[in-house]
Amino acid sequence: MPDVPRSAAFFDIDGTLTATTTMFDFLAHHLSVRGRSSEYAALRDRLRAMTEAGAGRADRCRAYYRVYAGTDESSLLTEGERWFRDRVGTPGFFNEPARAAFGAHAAAGDLTVLVSGSFAACLEPLAEHLGADVLLCSRPEVRDGRYTGAVTTPMIGAAKAAAVSRLAAERSLSLKDSYAYGDHLSDVPFMELVGNPVVVGRDPGMVRHARARGWRCLEHSPLPGTARGSRS
Repeated sequence: MPDVPRSAAFFDIDGTLTATTTMFDFLAHHLSVRGRSSEYAALRDRLRAMTEAGAGRADRCRAYYRVYAGTDESSLLTEGERWFRDRVGTPGFFNEPARAAFGAHAAAGDLTVLVSGSFAACLEPLAEHLGADVLLCSRPEVRDGRYTGAVTTPMIGAAKAAAVSRLAAERSLSLKDSYAYGDHLSDVPFMELVGNPVVVGRDPGMVRHARARGWRCLEHSPLPGTARGSRS
């Protein structure tokens, strides 16, 4: 008898699983431990100006990763572990309804996949803490053990959809039986691939998108596993 394709649960992280934006929370920590806290506000202002000028999220993401040019990869990974230990116990770090959904998917036997434009330095500790099966994230370029400041393909928008499609093919996943959780319109491309997209939060654009397509919102959705009568 052939194997039944496994279902998966794909989760965006920033604004979906976490209430904070890990990339910027970690950057504030990174600059602070180096005595460069004053640079944080200037960087945020530059990225905000890019947004106002019409730059896309992928371009802003590339600008973000240039901050780490010349930084030793292994030391940044260690720094990320320290940052996560400090932050994980902070009230409000996780979006608790989304984390509960993640736990329910894991208990139901779904492959749990994190999909994020953030990067390994701050996401690997988070993935280990949650017990995620797979982490799909931006991978900044590293040469001779140091970040160059470049990132070939930020894990944003269409790149998320492409990564989800590749993983589904590699793991023989049933996307029609799978779930995807996201909070921003940039998450729509990967969410459209699955049979059960779920919008997290109250982003006006996402709420309108959900209503137009009949997508469920987390606050109105039963936890996974409670309505699976059609699955064998």
